[in-house]
Formats: sequence, C-alpha cells, structure tokens
Amino acid sequence: MADAGWPADALEVGRIGDAWGLKGWFKVLSYASPPEALLSARRWHLQAGHQAPAVLRLPGVLEIREVREHGDGIVAFAAGIDDRTAAEALRGARIFVPRSSFPKAGADEFYWADLIGLAVVSREGVALGDVVGLIDTGPHSVLRVAPPGAAAAAEERLIPFVAAYVDTVDLAARKIVVDWGLDF
Repeated sequence: MADAGWPADALEVGRIGDAWGLKGWFKVLSYASPPEALLSARRWHLQAGHQAPAVLRLPGVLEIREVREHGDGIVAFAAGIDDRTAAEALRGARIFVPRSSFPKAGADEFYWADLIGLAVVSREGVALGDVVGLIDTGPHSVLRVAPPGAAAAAEERLIPFVAAYVDTVDLAARKIVVDWGLDF
C-alpha cells in the first residue's frame, strides 16, 4: 500500500469483501451497476468500514494491478497484497475514487453523484425541490426530490428518471426540468 493525498473529489464507490483465493485477491462489493468507476480506476483510496482492520493505515491507497468481473461480482488484486492474510486484513474497507477518474458518461447519461443536489423545476418554472437521492427500480431510476425544508421522507416526490418526464438535465446550471406538477 502507498500513501497519497486524499482527492478533493473522492466518491465512495464500494467496499472490500472477503479474500478470494490464496494469492492476495479479494472480492469487491460495488455500489454501482455497471461498476465502471471501480473497473477503470487504478488507485483506490481506502477508509476503514465498520470492521476497522488493525493493519490498514488511513487514508490508504491501493495500487490496483488487476480488477475484473467474476460471476456476479468483482475481484481485484493490488500491489503489496500478496497473500490471503493481507487480503483478509482489508475486509470492510470503504473504497473511494476521484470523480475526475470516472469514465466519461455518454450522451444523455449521468452519474447519480452528479444529479444529487440539482434543483428540480417543472416546465412552468415551479420549483419542486432538490434531488436528495435516487432509487434503482431495475428498469429505470427514480429521482427522490425533497422540497426546501422538508422534514420527512413522506414529503419527497418520486419522479421517474425517464425521457417521458425529464425534459432536460443541465449540469452546468445545476437544474433539471421535468413534466411534473406540485399535485402529482
């Protein structure tokens, strides 16, 4: 493991699971599907999870030598993690990568991290609130939009993130225009 400065744009993308095999490989639990950021980044910044490994220095950096999808999961191999014991010591570590290292999103594709915090307005210009999160329903994502000062999740609006309801997403202006009303 190497030591490096913590990136200002670090985003949590997964965590390390169990050791895999005898030669230092380990399983990775991705928070995204598909796990593009994990598969493309060659430096993972780590923080201890709920099971803080005694040998993990924080913040730590793993230099990833190989990462690949395996079955329904991901496995990885990093410099300095040469055996099962070293891989087991990483279990539970949270994985962060710089947002700037994410692969470029395609046309009309957005990372959830880029949508959270954007203002949502109707076609008529009525402010509906801000995106506080998203829900993955399988076929499509759903925006969780909370009005300013919302005290409870019950006040959130759930807006399908599909072309039928989302007119524009302007990341530069930090605004999403939707075909949705206050009475929906």
